[in-house]
Amino acid sequence: MNSRATESEPLLTPAEVAAMFRVDPKTVTRWAKAGKLSSIRTLGGHRRYRESEVRELLAGVPSQRRAE
Repeated sequence: MNSRATESEPLLTPAEVAAMFRVDPKTVTRWAKAGKLSSIRTLGGHRRYRESEVRELLAGVPSQRRAE
């Protein structure tokens, strides 16, 4: 991963991503482990997600809410 490319891009916490998708934060972590969403690790070992990638994924899943 190129850390310079991500310096200016906003990063989201698992809780922020979970709120956007209306799922549990642990679900977001499972998505990252499954490769559905790429994550960046902080120095403390916490996962962060690129806002642009999350918004692209969210834009492709509008029908998910209707299915519930």
